[in-house]
Amino acid sequence: MILPSAGRRRTLGHCRDGDKLGYVAGIEPEEQLKELGSTLTGIEQVLDLDGMRRDIAELREQSADPDLWNDQERAQSVTRRLSYLEAELGRIEGLRQRHDDVATLYEMAQEMDDADTRAEADEELAALHKAVQQLEVRTLMSGEYDAREALVTINAQAGGVDAADWAEQLQRMYLRWAERHGYPTEVYDTSYAEEAGIKSTTFTVKAPYAYGTLRGEHGTHRLVRISPFDNQGRRQTSFAGLDVVPVVEQSDHVDIDESELRVDVYRSSGPGGQGVNTTDSAVRITHIPTGIVVSCQNERSQLQNKATAMNVLQAKLLERKRQEEAEKMSALRGEGTSSWGTQIRNYVLHPYQIVKDLRTGVEVGNPTAVLDGDIDEFIEAEIRWMRQQETA
Repeated sequence: MILPSAGRRRTLGHCRDGDKLGYVAGIEPEEQLKELGSTLTGIEQVLDLDGMRRDIAELREQSADPDLWNDQERAQSVTRRLSYLEAELGRIEGLRQRHDDVATLYEMAQEMDDADTRAEADEELAALHKAVQQLEVRTLMSGEYDAREALVTINAQAGGVDAADWAEQLQRMYLRWAERHGYPTEVYDTSYAEEAGIKSTTFTVKAPYAYGTLRGEHGTHRLVRISPFDNQGRRQTSFAGLDVVPVVEQSDHVDIDESELRVDVYRSSGPGGQGVNTTDSAVRITHIPTGIVVSCQNERSQLQNKATAMNVLQAKLLERKRQEEAEKMSALRGEGTSSWGTQIRNYVLHPYQIVKDLRTGVEVGNPTAVLDGDIDEFIEAEIRWMRQQETA
């Protein structure tokens, strides 16, 4: 999956939001290639390839500094950013090369009057359409925080032990999705349920534009299946809530009064309460005015866990502030506020198998693949949907 370069916030002026670029049988390849070439040019302008190359050169210079690794966090940020930009630039340039190669392939088919070569060209043209369409979707992410990394929290909701098991399946789904795309993740905290599954989990997806990509996943996810925990084999409906917020940066300013915090320390634990630490290193912070509770237990040091938990709290308070400001502006304009925090997607495993998004109408008949992280079709559709909602 290709994401736009951070800081490039223009959008394609020649494309209507929600339109999909697609291979159309019956239309002359020359016309389709011309349209594809025009779209690629627009994408290249939006993503600012020259600016991307300058950023890469600067990051390479920084990464060559022997003192860089004195600051581990900054060094990881620089190398992660450099790796992402190099891969993205290579993919964009690769699409342009594929476009030129397809045009050459059609010329060869015509000169040789070769049906097999023509069929190969048609197949490659259809694949190229799909790849460009995926890239085009990324240019729709132009929100204030879309370029940020993502902080994801999953909570088991109604459904008892099935809901806890469902929350754990969702965690695996998103971690597998990130793994498929080579995005680093870090699990900050997992609270395990007594019988099975998890009560909650918080993790980050450390990739540019991860927030812009995942923010449409925010909301309630509903699972319908035959419960493996029911002795009578009855159908069970369970729910889990997903919260996605942008990771805070140094430029963000969130006032947090220490007197409004309650800090609890406890012993880190694994599934079933098995101790994984012999000291009280895990930290839970409650922001009393808002009731927001965050925790971290992935570090061995209590101080490190507290620092990470404070970053998580800042991210959640920043998002809360952003939402409040958006609601005020909507009220001033006399608009109703739209929320993506309601039920957004159904995962039905019985009596039939389907996963359906309630906003975009996208549905997939292979829940196993979806739960294994194959969720790009849903994500791309909701990015278009959100763009339509924001510009309507």
